[in-house]
Amino acid sequence: MRSWSKAMVGGFAVALAVAGCAGSGSGNDTGGQTSAPSGPRTLTVWLMNGSAPTVLTDGLHKEFQDSHKDVTVKYEIQQWNGIQDKLTTALASNDAPDVIEIGNTQAPKFASENVLEDLTANVGDFNGANWLSALKESGSWDGKQYAIPFYAANREVLYRKDLFEQAGITAPPTSREEWLAAIGKLKTKFGSDPDFQALYLPGQNWYTLLSFIWDEGGDIAKKDGTKFTATLDSPEAKAALDFYKKLVEESGTKAPKDADEQTPEQAGIYGGGKVAMFIGLPWEVGTAAKSDPSIKDKTSAFPIPSKTAGKTAPVFQGGSNLAIPANSKDKDLARDYLKLIASDKYQGEFAKVGMIPGTSKDVSALEADPINAAMAKASANGRAVPATPGWATIEAGQNPIKDLLTAFLTGAKPVDQATKDANETLNKAFSG
Repeated sequence: MRSWSKAMVGGFAVALAVAGCAGSGSGNDTGGQTSAPSGPRTLTVWLMNGSAPTVLTDGLHKEFQDSHKDVTVKYEIQQWNGIQDKLTTALASNDAPDVIEIGNTQAPKFASENVLEDLTANVGDFNGANWLSALKESGSWDGKQYAIPFYAANREVLYRKDLFEQAGITAPPTSREEWLAAIGKLKTKFGSDPDFQALYLPGQNWYTLLSFIWDEGGDIAKKDGTKFTATLDSPEAKAALDFYKKLVEESGTKAPKDADEQTPEQAGIYGGGKVAMFIGLPWEVGTAAKSDPSIKDKTSAFPIPSKTAGKTAPVFQGGSNLAIPANSKDKDLARDYLKLIASDKYQGEFAKVGMIPGTSKDVSALEADPINAAMAKASANGRAVPATPGWATIEAGQNPIKDLLTAFLTGAKPVDQATKDANETLNKAFSG
């Protein structure tokens, strides 16, 4: 999902109720135990609306069909709205597609229900040495790989070059300390304007909080086998909350403490011309430019700074994975398709349109643009939410990390109580 709004930059996480288990299926595999049938065959591929560029799919499908005589690719574009129900039904049926795209937080749920093919033995065939680690983790379950990375994106700090220059900021911040100093300079220069905001930071931008938690050396939860236990009460997580609060207070942000970056849409606020920085995704600049077309040329980006000077903070990587349904009737063709789409040749098309390739480390096409270059630099330190089926219920309902932020920032709860309550809610979700 290109927008990566509430649905996707948490990966398109929704509550899933997979009906039954599809078993291992009766499709052909590549183990050499069965021969591929002769005669015309059809490979059914489901990719999501707004995902793969047309130039990628046109070239891919032509090459695939040219190298697989008597095979036709039946390419069907699916809509994100309602996809969880459609996939649930399809994966439990005897008429499943052969290749599917799934949001990165859907994969553990489907894998745990035995409706995806085990791809562990084929990782090397799918350019496995170059996979994004965050998406690789999200596609694994119980020590096995059930989905491969497709593409991703991550957040960065988008900023007004002209306002930085006027405030005497000669280079983008490369540490938290420099970031706070830049905020101070911006407020000194423009603070007399009551509508000015050095940084627009909503109270519930939990993706940003994750960067700070990881940068402190903490995590959302600790893993033991396939089980997770929430750790938002750790000293590292509390230090991250303190820094988030410091940014809110020192920036003078007017963003609501009880809403996320979509309420109101932060790109629209930035487009109003009174905001110097916000933490977002590269294409949000295009949204901002709808209000003021000139803002695109005035905007650049830098990675979210680490507390360690010269380093970038870890970032949440939202994106999509590709999988083969366990009930696919043409698994041999599906594996060949994944091998081709995972190659540098086709993954490079994602970089050309401003996305992080899932199975290629070649991001040179991104580096040509400063905004995309900042995302690419940060992507090397990408992280994922816990790869557990229970995560699907967290973002689909009232996200406890959002509640934690609001309670802490407003003073409704002291930090110990706020983190304790968030842990309890997360643990209930993890336990199913």
